[in-house]
Amino acid sequence: MSQQSLLDEIPSLDMADFTSGDPGKKEKFVEDLGAAFTNIGFVAIKNHGLSEDLRLKLYDAVQKFFYQEDSLKTKYEFPELSGQRGYVGKGKETAKGFSKPDLKEFYHVGQPNPREGMAGNVFPAEVPDFETYTLETYRTFENTGRKLLNAIALFLDLPEDYFEDKIYQGDSILRALHYFPIENPDALPEGAVRAAAHGDINLITLLMGASAEGLEVLRADGKWIAVTALPDQIIINVGDMLDRLTNHRLKSTIHRVVNPPREKMKTSRFSIPFFMHPRAEMDLTCLDSCVASDNPKIYVDMTAGEFLDERLRELGLRK
Repeated sequence: MSQQSLLDEIPSLDMADFTSGDPGKKEKFVEDLGAAFTNIGFVAIKNHGLSEDLRLKLYDAVQKFFYQEDSLKTKYEFPELSGQRGYVGKGKETAKGFSKPDLKEFYHVGQPNPREGMAGNVFPAEVPDFETYTLETYRTFENTGRKLLNAIALFLDLPEDYFEDKIYQGDSILRALHYFPIENPDALPEGAVRAAAHGDINLITLLMGASAEGLEVLRADGKWIAVTALPDQIIINVGDMLDRLTNHRLKSTIHRVVNPPREKMKTSRFSIPFFMHPRAEMDLTCLDSCVASDNPKIYVDMTAGEFLDERLRELGLRK
């Protein structure tokens, strides 16, 4: 049985150890981060740069938007953008391998200063703070994600700046999620859940504490364990792109958001993950150092853009 199956909670690390300037602490952080991503694919991080004040202001702005009437929210829905900017309504995203759409709606914010050819952001005029706090959070998490990828590069015996040019003005997304109340639980289609079991598409995901419990991670032994960030932590997990690049050495672990107990069905749950994506042209071909005779290559070669396109079609967001 792998070490992953023995963990009842995900490991906790301190980002300050990586940035302190102490070589010993930095090396230990790199080793521990790599071990966590090798074993379970998830880790909790403190001293991540997101202040509690910003988190609270962000959630307040996000809730104000989602509590608007659906007719207003759909003003900011643009199907031609394949859900990559603006609002995506209820019943629009279905996890790979599932037939029932997830019970959620969400809003996507991308690069604050998009490069040529990249879609620009759209923001709800009715909630001015939405733009202010989503963009501030985006910049904060993009900086944190860059440092984490530096640590990952060192763990993989790559130059510390290996990912720098690949993520510069990359396709990262801040997703504001609303798992809406279930007013009539008895009318729910069988198997419909807030977020069906899935792996994330991107390199790494940064997730601040949600407004309610529900996130679960699948261990190697098939047991689901609940994951909750402490007030001073964010949760980081490996995405499918990093899994592909490392030939499954770093694990993109399956996770889900379960429905609440019946007595809480009529309440909302909010969550705001940051999906760290590289530029579309990044080559995801498995690193030579992660392929061996006893660990043969398991993924076909493709770019990040090709993989994203494939997954968006599987999710029903791109036709």
